[in-house]
Amino acid sequence: MKVFTTLLRTELKLSLRGMDMIIFAICLPVIVMVILGIVYGNNPENLAASFPAVSTIAICAGGVMGLPLVISGYRQNKILKRFKVTPVSPALLLFVQTMIYTIYSVVSLILVYLTASIFFGFRLPGSWLQFIGAFVLVMISMFSIGMLVGGVSPNTKIASIIASILYFPMLIFSGATLPYEVMPTPLQKAADIMPLTQGIKILKAVSLDKPIDNIILSLIIICTIAIVCTALSVKFFKWE
Repeated sequence: MKVFTTLLRTELKLSLRGMDMIIFAICLPVIVMVILGIVYGNNPENLAASFPAVSTIAICAGGVMGLPLVISGYRQNKILKRFKVTPVSPALLLFVQTMIYTIYSVVSLILVYLTASIFFGFRLPGSWLQFIGAFVLVMISMFSIGMLVGGVSPNTKIASIIASILYFPMLIFSGATLPYEVMPTPLQKAADIMPLTQGIKILKAVSLDKPIDNIILSLIIICTIAIVCTALSVKFFKWE
């Protein structure tokens, strides 16, 4: 446990120095929530639908962009190889990285909720327990994608290209920033192929206390992505 806490503290400091996650996982979601709160301030239902969508921005930033770049960078710089001969196993290092992006996601969720509730009077219509369960499920699914990309990319350049191709379309068109409901039908159909879109649908359903039957397909897709990507990342992961 001492090794874990020491490594977590060290890696978190390194992550904070980079400022990327502070900007994209902490500041950006709050800014988007403020904008949507101003737009939907007089419409509680739209505001309630916006909150779960905005809460996924940090998950997307950490899972799809942050994790792949860190893992591929550690491999490229031979850091994973060096850890093999220390008490800190590479597996522990990867677990610590996952925990760091989990912390970012949770902090972002809290800040987004406080922003929505304090300034715009937001109250979650559905169950918090169901919302947190769905939030964790979406986080596992998105992090599994990042682990797969980072696990198989030979260097940071390749990881950056793949991560960018995945990250920016999901950030813009999945409903995390631009509301899914205002998109034209063809764009909605295109967005439906993105895993984050399905995750946001699940979060919206539990947030608005809608019947679970409406999101069975989204649940299947998200769970399948998590299982398949995790299995592939374990099978094809390269330490060197």
